[in-house]
Amino acid sequence: MTELTSAERIAPGAIEAWQRHLGREVDAGALRTELVEGTLPRAVRETAARVPERPALAVDDEAATHGELDRLAAGVGGWLRAQGLAAEERVILCGGNSLNFVIAYLGILRAGCVVVPAGAGLTGPELRHIVEDCGATCALAQGDALDRLTSISRDGSSLHTVVAFGGEGSSGTPPLQEVISESEPLEPGDESGDDLAMLAYTSGTTGWPKGVPLTHANLLSSVRAAMRAWRWDANDTLVHALPFSHQHGLGGVHMTLLAGSRAVVHSRFDPARLCAAIESEGATVLFAVPAIYEKLATWEGIEEADFSSLRLPVAGSSALSPTLARRVSSLLGSVLERYGSTESGLSVSNPYDGSRKFGSVGFPLPGTELSIVDEEGHALEPGDDGEIVLRGPQVFSGYWNLPEATEENFYPGGWFRTGDVGRVDPEDGYLTITGRLKEMIISGGLNIYPREVELVLEDHATVEGAAVVGVPSERWGEEVVAFVVPVGDDRVDEEDLSAHARENLSAYKCPKRFFVVDELPRNEMGKVLKDELVRMAAEERETG
Repeated sequence: MTELTSAERIAPGAIEAWQRHLGREVDAGALRTELVEGTLPRAVRETAARVPERPALAVDDEAATHGELDRLAAGVGGWLRAQGLAAEERVILCGGNSLNFVIAYLGILRAGCVVVPAGAGLTGPELRHIVEDCGATCALAQGDALDRLTSISRDGSSLHTVVAFGGEGSSGTPPLQEVISESEPLEPGDESGDDLAMLAYTSGTTGWPKGVPLTHANLLSSVRAAMRAWRWDANDTLVHALPFSHQHGLGGVHMTLLAGSRAVVHSRFDPARLCAAIESEGATVLFAVPAIYEKLATWEGIEEADFSSLRLPVAGSSALSPTLARRVSSLLGSVLERYGSTESGLSVSNPYDGSRKFGSVGFPLPGTELSIVDEEGHALEPGDDGEIVLRGPQVFSGYWNLPEATEENFYPGGWFRTGDVGRVDPEDGYLTITGRLKEMIISGGLNIYPREVELVLEDHATVEGAAVVGVPSERWGEEVVAFVVPVGDDRVDEEDLSAHARENLSAYKCPKRFFVVDELPRNEMGKVLKDELVRMAAEERETG
C-alpha cells in the first residue's frame, strides 16, 4: 500500500498535469503564490482602476462598467460598516440573478464581512437553519425571501438588519439604492487572503446543508487556475444563465472581474434567448450544466444558431453523457468538461489545448493535487477505482462548527475526501468519475458504481442520458435499475440496450430493469435527484 503524500511534498504527477494545462514549465512555489495573492475587493478595485469604462456585467436589461461596479460596491460596503458590522460578520445574500445581487455581493466583501449566498427558492425553515447556524446579523434579499428573512429577524434570531436589493423594500426594509446614496464609499480594507470571504452551504441530499467556509485565497486560486488553463483574458465575453447563489454562476463573475472582461447573464434560461445573446454579443465562453446543454441540443432552432464566436463551451456541476457531449460539440464546438465542488473549488479540467476526452473530466488544474484511495486512505495505482481525494489552495479547511464532519472528511496532509469515486487512466492520466460512495450499489454482495453503468448506457446510439440507482430487493439486497432518456425521437429498444450492457459490463452490474423517460428529475444546478428515481422504481414495482 502507498501512503498519501505529506503536506511537505507534491503528489506524483501533479506538476506534470499543471504543465500540460499551461503548456510550459512550472515553478510550483511561484505558481501557488500567484494563485492566492490578494483579496477579491482589492482585485476588483485594481481592475476598475485599469479599465473603468469597460463594460463588465449585463444581467437581463441592466448593465454596469467595471468602474461603476466598484463605485456601487463601495457604497454598500460603507453603509454596512456604518451599521456597525465588524469584520467577518456573516451577511446573508438571497435572491435571483440581477445586477443588484452582484453589487450587494461585492459590497459585503468590501465591508470585510462574510457573504452567505442562499438560493432564491429556499423555504422559511431552510433560511432559518442558515441564520441560526452561521449567526448572521444582516441580510440582503429580494422577493419572497425578503419577507421570510424579515419575519425571521423579528423572531428573536441573531438577524437584526434586512435590506431589499431587488426593487423597493417591504415591511420597513430599506432598498439598496437608498442604502448606497446615504453612505460614504468604503475603500478596500487590509484583509488578507486567509480571511473568510464566503460561507457557502452545500446542497446535501440528506440532513441540513453544511456550511463551507471559503477564504479569499480559496476563491481566487480556484478561478485563477482555470483562467490560466483556459486562456481567459480581457477580450473574452462570457454568457450563462446559472444562478449567482451557486459557485458555478458566481465563478464566472469572479473571472470577469479579475480579467477586466465582460459577462452577459440571464436570470432564466431560454434556449432562443441564450443563443441570440451568444451571436449578438460575440460570446467567446459559455458556462452551462448538462441539463441546459440537453435543452439546447434538442431546441428546434439550434441548427440555425450562429456559434462562430464561441471558443470555449464549458460543462460542469454534474456529469455530461458522452452522447450529449458529442452532439453539443458538433453544434457549438468541442465542449470542455471540468470537475469541482463547493468544498474543493474548480479542481480538474479537460485541457484547452489537446484532447477533450468525452466521459472524462481531464486532469488536475494548476495548483491542485489529486489521488485515488482505497477505504483506508491508501493511494491506489492508476486504473483502479477508489475515492477521489484533493489538495490545493482552493480546497477549504473544514466545515463550519462541525469538527467531527471535518475530521471524517479529511485525511492527514490536508487531503479532502470528495465522496466521489473515480479512476485515473494509466495511459493518459485523465480522470473518469464512476460514482458516489454514498450512491454505491451493493447487489448480491458486490459493489457497483452507478456512473460506470451510466457511461456504458450513454454510449448506446439511442440514449441521450442515463441515471442508475439501487432499489431494495429481497433477492439481491439492492437491484440495479436504469432510467434512460432517448436521443430526440428515437425509440429505445430495451432488449437491445440490455444486450449492449451485457457486452460491456460484468453480469452483476447490468440493470435488472429499465425505465424510458422524457427527462430526468434534476435540481436547479442540473444534478439528478436520485432519491426520486429510487422512489419511482419502488412504487412501480409495488403497483406493477
